[in-house]
Amino acid sequence: MATETAIFAGGCFWCMVQPFDEQPGIESVVSGYTGGHTENPTYKQVKAHTTGHTEAVKITFDPAIVSYADLVEIYWHQTDPTDAMGQFQDRGDNYRPVIFVNGPQQRQIAEASKAKLQASELFDKPIVTTIEDVQPFYPAEAEHQRFYKNNPVVFAEQEAGGRADFIEQYWQDASKVD
Repeated sequence: MATETAIFAGGCFWCMVQPFDEQPGIESVVSGYTGGHTENPTYKQVKAHTTGHTEAVKITFDPAIVSYADLVEIYWHQTDPTDAMGQFQDRGDNYRPVIFVNGPQQRQIAEASKAKLQASELFDKPIVTTIEDVQPFYPAEAEHQRFYKNNPVVFAEQEAGGRADFIEQYWQDASKVD
């Protein structure tokens, strides 16, 4: 099996794992940090806004089962693409929405998907999620991996911070974008 990777930042990485983890063709979803200037940052450093990193997930997938375009669609449905400075209750540059692309093919797919979303007029505001080149990705500490399974109570509190309501309001009927 030849695998590929995708990296997405959409607010708290705890909340970005489950939607991908449960998809066929996904080999792994790792919470971590990317886009900053410090090697091997810690959660505490990233949360303190001292490293320039964004919380993200790195997804290893089998493109014969799930396409990168499908992953981008799943990504949109987890985020508020009109909020450049965080997601839901998580505020700051370390929670900004970014699609990190690892080459021209991923860039073309991500940009076309973003343009389609903007043209759909699903949102009254512009789509501000950025599309940036992949940078070094550093896995987060063990306690942050598969957080939704290992800490269901805290995870549920995070989801109650507005993400679930937003998803229900905007993404329940995905055909609006087609």
